[in-house]
Amino acid sequence: MMRRAGAALFASALVALMLAPLALVFGLFWQLGGESVRAHLIEAVHGRLGVVLFALVLLLSVGAMLACRLHRAHVRQAFTLAEEIELIAGAGEQLRIREHGPASLRAIERAVNVLAARREALRADVAEQVAQAQRSIEAERNRLAALMGELAQSVVVCNLDGRILLYNARAREQFRGLSASPQLADGSELIGLGRSIHAVFERDVIAHGLETVRRRLARGDDPAVANFVLGCGQGHLLRVRMSPVLAEGSREPDGFILLFDDITSQFVSEARRDRLMQSLTDDNRASLATLCAAAEQLAREGGDASQRARRIAEVRSEATRMGERFDTAAAELAEARRARWPLEEMHATDLVDAVRVRIAAATGVAVEVEQVDDVWLEADSFSLLQAVAFLAWRIREASEAYTLSLRLLRVADKVCLGLGWSGHPVSEETVAAWEIESMRAADRVLPTTVREVIERHGGEMRFERERARGRIWLGMMLREAVARPDEAGARGVPLADGRPEFYDFDIFDWAEDARVLDDTPLSALNYTAFDTETTGLDPSGGDEIIQIGATRIVNAKLLRGESFEQLIDPRRALRPESIAVHGIVPELLAGQPTIDAVLPAFRAFVADTVLVAHNAAFDMRFLQLKEASTDVVFDRPVLDTLLISALLHPNQESHRLESIAERLGVTVSARHTALGDAIVTAEVFIRMLPLLAERGIRTLGELREASERTFYARIRY
Repeated sequence: MMRRAGAALFASALVALMLAPLALVFGLFWQLGGESVRAHLIEAVHGRLGVVLFALVLLLSVGAMLACRLHRAHVRQAFTLAEEIELIAGAGEQLRIREHGPASLRAIERAVNVLAARREALRADVAEQVAQAQRSIEAERNRLAALMGELAQSVVVCNLDGRILLYNARAREQFRGLSASPQLADGSELIGLGRSIHAVFERDVIAHGLETVRRRLARGDDPAVANFVLGCGQGHLLRVRMSPVLAEGSREPDGFILLFDDITSQFVSEARRDRLMQSLTDDNRASLATLCAAAEQLAREGGDASQRARRIAEVRSEATRMGERFDTAAAELAEARRARWPLEEMHATDLVDAVRVRIAAATGVAVEVEQVDDVWLEADSFSLLQAVAFLAWRIREASEAYTLSLRLLRVADKVCLGLGWSGHPVSEETVAAWEIESMRAADRVLPTTVREVIERHGGEMRFERERARGRIWLGMMLREAVARPDEAGARGVPLADGRPEFYDFDIFDWAEDARVLDDTPLSALNYTAFDTETTGLDPSGGDEIIQIGATRIVNAKLLRGESFEQLIDPRRALRPESIAVHGIVPELLAGQPTIDAVLPAFRAFVADTVLVAHNAAFDMRFLQLKEASTDVVFDRPVLDTLLISALLHPNQESHRLESIAERLGVTVSARHTALGDAIVTAEVFIRMLPLLAERGIRTLGELREASERTFYARIRY
């Protein structure tokens, strides 16, 4: 619109300049001549009015054509030259202006190319100096990296908001198996730079661990760590150790390190072995009791007194030794169980407060705290909270109690955590059934039981009826902490050498997503660049997605290792013209998952990011048409490199992805594959960010508003 207005104004000015001399001559004759001259002028014009008008129209046409040529050759070319200079200044380190303008502009183009070459030489010199200065820093980073790669444990480093800053390959592989769609070929990872650890661990687990770490820091413990065992997806059990990342010169953490192992198979095998050992112990105890009874019976029978006495003594002696061995084995087995599940020191008030909050959140039942003794206990706090919340849910379901009482008392060398209620009576048999039932947390079934949690704490369950008040109490007997733990168990496995597979330490200051995204700087956001391949170009006419590819951008860096690529069975025929573009034939789609299985995994992959696509309206239309059938909604903000290109370079003739990539110096490879196009889109977008900043467009809201004003924003599919 502005270019057309400028061209029209230029043409009008040029025609006015051409007509001005004729008008001046005519005016002089009219003004200086007498009546006879004016009469001759009128007669000449009147008799040849058609010729005069034709001459004027011809003159105007020639003037307009000349004006358009001059505008295209000089004015518009100057605007195009200005955009190319901006490209070189902003993003094109090796870009040069092609000398194709008029002679008046070629000198400027040559001068700009000379300046660009000199700037590149200066940049190369500066880059070399910076590289030399950074070698020592890189060496330090490599030494830090060497602490990670060879660890047998999975390692994840996060900031306080739970955003992942570092992880090793073992962590990624471990959680890939726990994803929501394990049948997908790739892209279903839960671990990635800039992603939230809360996609893996419940938010309250991390909050509970950080609270424990802060408490240990406050009292000067070294190391200040938290240990817990928890369930995580598809019945898996993880043993987790949390350590703080301390701010310089402070005892306040600004991040944390998680080391964890999947101990599901270990736990299952050890639980099976424990049950076998317990069974053997119990069965042999029964046999031993029978043996002792037989000895007593033998003592009462007649016969030779001396021989009978000798045999009875032998039986009693052997039975006593067997009993002692069984007692020793049972004690060692119980101690081994406790050693496998390290317990942490916790004050009674902290545990009661945590229990009260957890019960209220899990069941909606009000909790009254009756009595809390000043006592320290040893507890695996998170599993204990899960067990208490599960029992509270069972009590609420069985007795319809709307209020629970809570107390924590010292009983001899034990600590009794009691849950009391008034309501429908519950039998001891029912409580015993609750003990051996697999616990539930939210919508997940955990692979542990209340009895296993209580045994882990070296305790037992007590059932008591308080008839005077018509109340029933369930008591969990726990071990009192007689002294501060020596932290040997908390230290876990020391850090070893190796290299991390993926790391980025530049996003500790991540902004919470609760902040309005439109006001967030573009540099503070994470992005997912994506593309789709389809059966055809008519989403509303029944065409379907056959491939989705995506890659992530964190801290203005393309993370090629964190990608999503999945073929999809469209359950319809492919158009021949589409096969000619992307090369995906029906045989490649046979046996692939359908769109309803892929979209949930893709939605999880793009979580907490801004979507970026080229001609995004096309891809988003396909996704929006699947909302009703899949119940998957893509409500993340969307940016379009087509619109951004039209915004940055309005005088360029083409805004195709290849043309933009060529202008910005991006190498195009694997074109017309979903992942290949997503990678090109990501690299193009990264190069656009500094150009947007130069134009004063620095926030997501500013970019969206500016993009929506371009012509291409009107395209609909």
